[in-house]
Amino acid sequence: MNAHLPPRTLPVTSAGLQLRMLRRQAGLSQLDLALITGMSQRHISCIETGRARPSPATLHALLMALQAPLEQCNNLFLAAGYAPRYGSLPLTSPSLEAIRGAIGHVLQANNPAPAIVLGSQWQVMAANASTAALFALLGLPANATDELNLLVTLLQPGGLGDHLLNADEIRSVAWQRASREALENPELATLLAGLPMPSGPASLVNDAPPLVMTHIDSPDGQLSFLSTFTTFGMPLDITVASLRIEHLIPADPHTWQVMTQAYENSIRPST
Repeated sequence: MNAHLPPRTLPVTSAGLQLRMLRRQAGLSQLDLALITGMSQRHISCIETGRARPSPATLHALLMALQAPLEQCNNLFLAAGYAPRYGSLPLTSPSLEAIRGAIGHVLQANNPAPAIVLGSQWQVMAANASTAALFALLGLPANATDELNLLVTLLQPGGLGDHLLNADEIRSVAWQRASREALENPELATLLAGLPMPSGPASLVNDAPPLVMTHIDSPDGQLSFLSTFTTFGMPLDITVASLRIEHLIPADPHTWQVMTQAYENSIRPST
């Protein structure tokens, strides 16, 4: 049965009440927020109760301290009577040239381990050569990462999920993570509603590793990867804030050896 997850949005109400809700969601008291921002607790109280109208600079400082999603920040600026502050530039924009350069550097540096850039709907926006090498090793098309959605290929039959030895575990983790994100992402909620829900939580093992690993069935035997994420610090653009780079780090010498050979083969000039 598919889950239909309505997006969680801030109610149409005053900026002060929205700010109070964000502060409570962050688990902070007014005193905590005052200490973080350098403002007085009394001033924060006056803003939350509507007795004081915050300036755009004050709102920005409070929202950054609360690490609020930029879409919610724009809602709050509108509620306070200001224009939305945070834009959403396409990744191809000239203004994001430094971002693209940083992404390219990180992807290249991750070779011979796979790395992919994901957008807010889990769409693959870029991938390094080792990702293509891994897909080729599994018999997937060379252009398999083009217009690929990681969530779709993990959850739908016929995708990458079919090559996982611990598919139930990885699918459950992906579903849970995407479900949390979908609470504030209507487009992702719509995508998730059309995908098959994992059959159930993965069974616990007595000797569990310190984190969930991805185990892939390949012609060269089992490949095991650790997963880490890179995000941009202090983003002020919605597109940049949504980007994350997933690194699949080989978890054992055999996987390093296979991936190193596959990567070297992929970049070797054809004769």
